[in-house]
Amino acid sequence: MSLHSPAMKQSVKPFLHFCRPVSTAFNAIKLHQKTTRTPIHSSFLIDSVSTPEQKSPNPVQQLTKTATSSSQIIKSVELKPPNSIQIKAFSSVTSDPSQKPEGSMGSEFSPSNTIPVVSTFTSPFEHSPSIDASSSIRKPLSLWPGMYNSPVTNALWEARSSIFERLIDPPKDAPPQSELLTKTPAQSRTSILYNFSTDYVLREQYRDPWNEVRIGKLLEDLDALAGTISVKHCCNDDSLTRPLLLVTASVDKIILKKPIRVDTDLKIAGSVVWVGRSSIEIQLEVTQPIEESSHPSNSIALTANFTFVARDSKTGKSAPVNRISPETQQEKKLWEEAEARNKLRKLKRGQHKKDLANGEVDRLEALLAEGRIFCDMPALANRDSILMRDTRLQNSLICQPQQRNMHGRIFGGFLMNRAFELAFSTAYAFAGMVPCFLEVDHVDFLKPVDVGDFLRLKSCVLYTELDNPELPLINIEVVAHVTRPELRSSEVSNTFHFTFTVRPEAMKNGLRIRSVVPATEEEARRVLDRMDAENSQFIY
Repeated sequence: MSLHSPAMKQSVKPFLHFCRPVSTAFNAIKLHQKTTRTPIHSSFLIDSVSTPEQKSPNPVQQLTKTATSSSQIIKSVELKPPNSIQIKAFSSVTSDPSQKPEGSMGSEFSPSNTIPVVSTFTSPFEHSPSIDASSSIRKPLSLWPGMYNSPVTNALWEARSSIFERLIDPPKDAPPQSELLTKTPAQSRTSILYNFSTDYVLREQYRDPWNEVRIGKLLEDLDALAGTISVKHCCNDDSLTRPLLLVTASVDKIILKKPIRVDTDLKIAGSVVWVGRSSIEIQLEVTQPIEESSHPSNSIALTANFTFVARDSKTGKSAPVNRISPETQQEKKLWEEAEARNKLRKLKRGQHKKDLANGEVDRLEALLAEGRIFCDMPALANRDSILMRDTRLQNSLICQPQQRNMHGRIFGGFLMNRAFELAFSTAYAFAGMVPCFLEVDHVDFLKPVDVGDFLRLKSCVLYTELDNPELPLINIEVVAHVTRPELRSSEVSNTFHFTFTVRPEAMKNGLRIRSVVPATEEEARRVLDRMDAENSQFIY
């Protein structure tokens, strides 16, 4: 059929009818960018561009209807994108996500700070009229850009970046901070609120198959919030010095105290509790109220301790950080506990080799005894036990640009999320039923992971604790390897340790959790190291 035939001209009329407003929108956007020099979000066109109105029984499709006139399109271009995050970064007044900021960003270093998460809409399935770009109603889930990325992390990064934007980009040869400041924990305290009860899209992003909050996604947000707090503490408000590079060194403990509901509002708050020469410890609390009359301590659902280290952004060497001065009794108590943990870690590192020479050999032999029976006489091995290597799972991925943090490296929270998902699957396959998460025992960030890296995650059940028959403990180890096939090399970048259990009613109904035994000396050493670390953590 000829392109100039009457039939072909008739068939392309609907397409041309759609293209006219698209072309108008693009021209308006170009004009807007030239005059204001502000970028337009790529998803903005979905709300701005109109399509021929059609009747549809699907209420979700109704949300994509927009005005068809060019004047309405141009008017919408002058507005901010509907899904842009509106934040008063580190404002001293609690921000309402539904309110637009007026003028100034406020004081970024005020004591009380709550970062709001962008509001969406109650439900995409509720009847609503046709929308335009100026409407407060958002587009349907299928058109939501970043639907599978945490809006909380985005909000935290935007709040964090406002500090650096405020400090004018210093030249590359700018000097480091010359004089350290003394700050209080209150100056770094920051919180973030999840409006699960009213925000449908946010609720659906965090819902797991069992109608609770996805722990892996929450781990991403915890890491992002801890990073924001560390940036606030280390900032010296001087535009003539280069800012520090702050990276997650370890996660010392994350304890789940009660299940976290996905239909009730949630709040995460935290501050710096301890500072060394170049390291910072941050404590976070996740709270979710049960009843208005209950004691405030009953609302704490999860606690977490992160350690960050400061590096000079030019040389990459360790850099000193601002001092801390606790004021309240609670702040002093938290500082003393953190100081004790730090001393204990140093002591354990110094005694590790000595302990292996004095008595550790006997412990290794005891662990390996049962494993040798499995290897040499499998028919006679204990049927209630299993070799560690038989509990292994693994997966691989290529690290993508979308998983970067603010510094261009792969976001540590993303790595924790992936490690948690694999650990959960390992516990699920081992127990034979859905496990219950209890703790992140420890995470070490040994080497940075870059975009394009070939990352392999390997997991296994390290050991089980069956002393309490109603609450068996399943310790899962996940090790991340950065593999470079071109160089024939593989390096450990991260180690993760998680603890799971099963529901008490499952044990009452006859579920049996098997013991896990090592088969090699290397496996036995890993078990002993983890057991000793668990026994020494949080002694004070």
